Amino acid sequence: MKIGYRRLLRIFTAILSIFLLAISVSYVNHKIQLSKEDELFVPTGQLVEVNGHKMHIYTEGNGEEMLVFMSGSGTSSPVLDFKSLYTLLSDQYRIVVVEKAGYGFSEVTDRNQDIDTMLSETRKALLKSGVEGPYILFPHSMSGIEALNWAQVYPDEVKAIIGLDMAVPAVYENFDMNMSFVRLGAFAANIGVPRWIKNLSESDAIHYGTLTDEEKELYKVIFYRRTLTKDMVNEIKNSKANAQKVNEAGIPNVPMLLFSSNGQGTGFDEEMWIEIQNDFITRNSNAMLIELDSSHYVHSIKYERIAEESVKFIGGLRD
Repeated sequence: MKIGYRRLLRIFTAILSIFLLAISVSYVNHKIQLSKEDELFVPTGQLVEVNGHKMHIYTEGNGEEMLVFMSGSGTSSPVLDFKSLYTLLSDQYRIVVVEKAGYGFSEVTDRNQDIDTMLSETRKALLKSGVEGPYILFPHSMSGIEALNWAQVYPDEVKAIIGLDMAVPAVYENFDMNMSFVRLGAFAANIGVPRWIKNLSESDAIHYGTLTDEEKELYKVIFYRRTLTKDMVNEIKNSKANAQKVNEAGIPNVPMLLFSSNGQGTGFDEEMWIEIQNDFITRNSNAMLIELDSSHYVHSIKYERIAEESVKFIGGLRD
């Protein structure tokens, strides 16, 4: 019995040693690669200080209407993620991409990402960068909750919402994210595990969009720095409470155009996902839904259709 126990202990020790060695090799390699990539990690827009940390705001185009793009949870590079769509709109409108703390070129913090904090920091960043409302919001996924909250709290600042497969409060009614799994993913990202997994960094923006080769390379550089950051993890942790608060305040009285995916990548099947979206717009007399045969990142796949319908919708707001 003692011999068997000792043999088992040696095997376990050997496995643990190999595991720790693999972690060390991955971490060292990650740090070396980050150092080499520093020269590429250069903000394309403006950095403004908000509550002691820097946030990145990118602007492009001209026009009377101000279109504000708000990224979904965990999107490493919002500026590049939305590019295929906003380049089709910036000849007629002024577009703005807000990168929250822990996203894109914005600094990583350890702040609590509750709905009030996120909205406050987004508004401060816009104003500090000289971007004033009213705004037409383009939220993707989880940022739909933020956009609805914005329209609830500051109705004069939100002219309309154009949802890019945006989440609505009902999405989170039975939401039960395994935070242990999320934190494990964050640990893996911090030690560079994603670098060893082929094609993991190739987002839909890279695969389907109109990014140049240089922009695709930059996206990957940002991905390795901005995957499951502290801010992203805190945002996920607060998502259910954030949605509940927005739900209790009711649907804001603002014109809405929602583009819905086929549910792929949302965690819901197509029938349930469309049902949730339809139920939401039926409670707003000034809302409409356009269904797209696309997975969750609709703006990276169906950007031409979305741009065309958005122009029509925005034109109707002036009538």
